[in-house]
Amino acid sequence: MKIENWGHVPYSEAWERQTEIFNSIIKARSEGMPYENRIIFCTHPHVYTIGKHGKQENMLIGDEMLSRIGAEVFRIDRGGDITYHGPGQLVCYPILCLEDFNLGLKGYLHQLEEAVIRTCGHYGIKSGRVDGATGVWLDCGTPRERKICAMGVRSSHFVTMHGLALNVNTDLKYFSYINPCGFIDKGVTSIARETGREVDMDKVTEILKNNLLMLL
Repeated sequence: MKIENWGHVPYSEAWERQTEIFNSIIKARSEGMPYENRIIFCTHPHVYTIGKHGKQENMLIGDEMLSRIGAEVFRIDRGGDITYHGPGQLVCYPILCLEDFNLGLKGYLHQLEEAVIRTCGHYGIKSGRVDGATGVWLDCGTPRERKICAMGVRSSHFVTMHGLALNVNTDLKYFSYINPCGFIDKGVTSIARETGREVDMDKVTEILKNNLLMLL
């Protein structure tokens, strides 16, 4: 397993780099050649991404407002609907062969969620899962239900790309311009909002990395 931190990188560049690695692993497997599984961490400038089955109407603003708030939009090849990435949000892209970890796609998503749940727990935040919705949530099953981490993946030939986005010190107003993940009745939150203080991104990255390595 190779761990990489790409730092603060434009979404288009990260998507291109991910795709190259993803394709190279698929090709290596098909030819019986060696390859490295990856876990990549990064942050992005303001951007909205819409999954392959996402609905355009969940983007609530037009091009003029997007320009004003300094955000881009990409329609991409992961599952899920629309989400936001931006400064203060920790993004993790595992590019893995699931067969190497004896996992199916459902089990893989469960392990990603568990790694985030444990990471939130380190900060005294109790989180969990919501039936019928991927990601990690707080106050599950109550009117105060809110998402702290979104997830969306692509899998082909047992190899994954895309991943998770954990709100750490995220400016949450950017979620007000969309129906996050297609929901109109659920909120969003961050580690900083729940703890009442800005937290160290490098520390969160290290904790999440260790949790992933324990679970995969």
